Amino acid sequence: MSFPHSDRLVFRNMTDADLDDMAGMLADADVMEYYPRPKNREEAQGWIDWNKRNYLEHGYGLWIIETTAGEFVGDCGLTWQAVNGRPELEVGYHVRAELQGRGYATEAASACLDFARDIVQAAHLVAIIHPDNRASRRVAEKIGLEFEEDDLGGAIDIRLVYGSLL
Repeated sequence: MSFPHSDRLVFRNMTDADLDDMAGMLADADVMEYYPRPKNREEAQGWIDWNKRNYLEHGYGLWIIETTAGEFVGDCGLTWQAVNGRPELEVGYHVRAELQGRGYATEAASACLDFARDIVQAAHLVAIIHPDNRASRRVAEKIGLEFEEDDLGGAIDIRLVYGSLL
């Protein structure tokens, strides 16, 4: 299996051994500010299980991202999401609150965009973003995604869809 490449980050599949790190990050109110609510430990295990299913079905999903020194940074990767009733390949990213602002999300998302284009050979990539999440919007714009449309089918009233042909 291949993974995205980045100068400062290592990508690998999530495993059950990542539960403590993922549960801590997904329970953090700052990281999950633009979600309906933070996730509990059981929901974090469900997140890991969902990604393990994605690896089996698609060969990719959200991966654990770590520094080259092995420090847990967060997750980033590619998942299929519904946008206004149609399937779209999305790049998603979460970085631990204390590591935000260091360019990790942009670096990881950029590596995933390259992976989507070169390995998956996707024709289109999106990022689905809460309208108030300016930091995530900046990440999408830095990797070349532009606002395309509003998504009205999510768990919140409206989500912004940034995308790009690859």
